[in-house]
Amino acid sequence: MINSVDRSILEAQYEGGGTSAYDPQMLLKVLIYAYTQRIFTSRQIAKALRENVNFMWLSGMNRPNFRTINRFRGKVMKAVINEVFYGIIDQLLEMGMIDLQSYFVDGTKIEANAHKYSFAWKKSTQTYKARLQEKVKTLLEQIDELEAEEEKEYGDRDLNEMGEGKEIDSEKLNEVMEKINQRLKNDTDNKDLQAAKKQIEKDFLPRMKKYEAYEEILGERNSFSKIDPDATFMRMKEDHMKNGQLKAGYNVQVGTRNQFILGYSLHQRPGDTLCLQEHLEKFYANMGIYPQDVIADAGYGSEGNYAWMEKKGIDAYVKYNSFHYERKRNYKKKRPYGAEAFVYQQGEDEYECPQGKKLRFEKEAIRRTESGYESKRRIYRCVDCSGCPVKGECTRGRGDRQISVGAELERYRRTASERLESEQGRRCRSKRPVDVEAVFGRLKQNWGFRRFTLRGLEKVSTEWRILSIAHNIAKVAAA
Repeated sequence: MINSVDRSILEAQYEGGGTSAYDPQMLLKVLIYAYTQRIFTSRQIAKALRENVNFMWLSGMNRPNFRTINRFRGKVMKAVINEVFYGIIDQLLEMGMIDLQSYFVDGTKIEANAHKYSFAWKKSTQTYKARLQEKVKTLLEQIDELEAEEEKEYGDRDLNEMGEGKEIDSEKLNEVMEKINQRLKNDTDNKDLQAAKKQIEKDFLPRMKKYEAYEEILGERNSFSKIDPDATFMRMKEDHMKNGQLKAGYNVQVGTRNQFILGYSLHQRPGDTLCLQEHLEKFYANMGIYPQDVIADAGYGSEGNYAWMEKKGIDAYVKYNSFHYERKRNYKKKRPYGAEAFVYQQGEDEYECPQGKKLRFEKEAIRRTESGYESKRRIYRCVDCSGCPVKGECTRGRGDRQISVGAELERYRRTASERLESEQGRRCRSKRPVDVEAVFGRLKQNWGFRRFTLRGLEKVSTEWRILSIAHNIAKVAAA
C-alpha cells in the first residue's frame, strides 16, 4: 500500500546534494510498521532496526539512527502526511472496504508529552499580573513623591507622574527605565533611583514579560503546559481508582467507517461539542464531499451543530442530552413539573402548567455560544405562583415559575428523535460503539498509545496521522 502512494511527494522534500539519503518509502514503511508493533519512540525504532529481523528485512538491512528517524517523522512527514493518509483512503475506497455513506464520529483525549505539574492557568496569570501592576504603581508613586520633593528644591524634573496614563505593561516599564537612565546620567549618586532601576530591571520587567507571553499563548484557553505550550490541561480517565486527573493533552476527534479511520482532527479544547464542525470542514477540505450520514453521541447534540449539518445537507443521527432519559418508562413521573409537562396554547401564545395556571410570554433572549452561533429563547412566566401547593416541587426560585423555550432547538430535537428511532437510526445507534469506540480500544488499550512522543500541535498531528495509517493498513492485513 505504501508502494502505491506517489513517491514524488516524498522525494520533493529532499533538496538534493550532499551525501546519499535513505529511501523515504523505506523509512515510511519502517515507521508505520513500528507503530503497529507498539514501538513509538525514535530510539526504540533504531534499536529494532539493529535487533529485530522483521525490521531488518523491511529496511533492507539499512540502519538509520534515531536522529534520522526523528527528523524524517517531524520534518519530512509533517509536510506530506496528509497526502499519504488520503492516498491510503483512496486505495480503501477502490478496494470497496469503505464508503462515505455513514460516518461515525467520537473523540478521545491523549496525554501530551509534558509533565502534569507544568501547568499555567489563565486565572492565576491574570491575578499575578494584577498584583504585579499594583507593586509597580506603588514604586512609581514613591518615585513621583521623591521627584516632587526635588522639584521644590532644585526645579523641574522629568520623572513626575510617570506612573500615570496608559495601563502598565512591559512597554510602559521600558519607557520608565529609559527615563530613569536619563535621570541617572545627571544624578549618578541618587541611590533611590538606582534601587528602583534594579528592581524594575531584575524583577518587575521580566515578570511582566512572562505574564504577557502567557496571555498570548493562552488566547481563549484556560490553561497550557509550559513544556508543550500547545497542550491544554484536560480531565483524563486514566487513574486506576477511576478518579479523573488533570493532565496536559489534546482532544482527538476521529471519524470511522467499518472501523477504518477516514478523518481526524486535533483540538485544544476539552469538550467535543465545538469540535464537530471544524472536524467535518477538514474532512470536506480533503475529500471534497461531506459524509451523507453523521452518527455521534449526545456530546455533539447542540443546536448549533444541528443547524450547521442541516445547512450542509448532512443527515444527523446525533443524540441530544435527554434522548435516553425521555425513553424511560418513569421519565414523566420523575419530572411531573418539567418544561415538557406544560401545555402550549397556540392561540393565546401561552403555556398552562399541570396545576392549571397560565404562563405568559415575557421576553425574547438571544444566547450566543463560543462558536458564535446565536439561538433564540422565548421566556414565559407564570401569572401568579403564590398559594400553589406544589411550588416547592415545581421551582426552587423565590419568584414565579418561568420556562425558556427554543422553537428551533425543539424542532431539531424532534427531527433527530425521528431519525434515531427509525430502522436506519437504530442500526446506526447499535453500530456506533462497535465502529468508532473499537478503534480507540485498539489504539489505546491493545497498542498502548496513550501519550504522544512529540510536542507541538503540528508534530502531534503528524504522529496521530502516522498512527491512523498504521491502524488502517493493519485492518487491511487482518481482513
